[in-house]
Amino acid sequence: MEPLELAADAPVLGIETSCDETAAAVVCGASTVLSSVVSSQIDLHARFGGVVPEIASRAHLDLLVPVVAEALVSAGLDDREIAAVGATYGPGLIGSLLIGVSAAKALSMVWGVPFVAVNHMEAHLYAALLENPGLELPLVVLLVSGGHTMIVEMRAPGRYRILGRTLDDAAGEAFDKVARYLGLGYPGGPVIDRLANDGDPEAIRFPRSMLDEGYDFSFSGLKTAVAMHIDQRGQPGSRQALADLCASFQAAVVDVLVAKARLARRKFDCAAMTVVGGVSANSGLRAAMTAAAAADGFELWTPALRYCGDNAAMIGAAAALRMQAGLEPGVQVFASGAIDEARGAA
Repeated sequence: MEPLELAADAPVLGIETSCDETAAAVVCGASTVLSSVVSSQIDLHARFGGVVPEIASRAHLDLLVPVVAEALVSAGLDDREIAAVGATYGPGLIGSLLIGVSAAKALSMVWGVPFVAVNHMEAHLYAALLENPGLELPLVVLLVSGGHTMIVEMRAPGRYRILGRTLDDAAGEAFDKVARYLGLGYPGGPVIDRLANDGDPEAIRFPRSMLDEGYDFSFSGLKTAVAMHIDQRGQPGSRQALADLCASFQAAVVDVLVAKARLARRKFDCAAMTVVGGVSANSGLRAAMTAAAAADGFELWTPALRYCGDNAAMIGAAAALRMQAGLEPGVQVFASGAIDEARGAA
């Protein structure tokens, strides 16, 4: 497939339906967000303790058309002004992805504009650049979400090296599972973060897995340690005890994330770092990375909270940048072994 060209200020419609958010956005120049609409399904899934794929797919069917319409209206554009349509192609829930990709392809055909398939993880890399397009590459990116935890060297659009990734649970997944043990509901990350603010992170010394072992992560042992603590001592008997447990667990996650991110930045001598993904909204992680940046003398950028979780603005930005760089649309860059060339090289 031939690379497609895109004017620098051309508006791109982004569509995101990889999991339980139905989102659409219009982005110009890969950094000017004209509109960003996100319809959350949290209330639909909360009583099940997690995302139910069939429910998510059906909700996307109901929500996508009005969400796209709202994004266009909020941007002050009509369909004749859209230059391209980008959509999340993977990874994600297959039924949910099919809804978004099918709709995006249909719109691209009707409007006579290119369709660009976007890898969800690649899109997260650009979340911090939505508000800081002047950030110079290469960057080291700590990408932390519900399904993925990885450190990526971002050289240029389409050129990435995965330095390390989780060998089992992602950090966000560990937050949700620990919240389930504690009966805190879904999603667990925000609740644990709020409780941790009132707790003592030194109250319980949970393990820091693989702390000095390269760039890869492992959170399953930490999750098991929390479960064993609860099994042996029972559920926390007071709000303060609950806050202390949450703070201790969160500190164990954050310590590992920050230590490995700092190691990677020093190794690859990048002047700046970004922290992206849903867990980048965590206040403990943000504070620890800010302190690390001050201590080590590097520039740190984190997205606004509205761009931390799944959103379509980052999808539109990734689609636009791939086209502007002359890259082929439809390529799942994170499925290629070529980007793993530096993985684990400490």
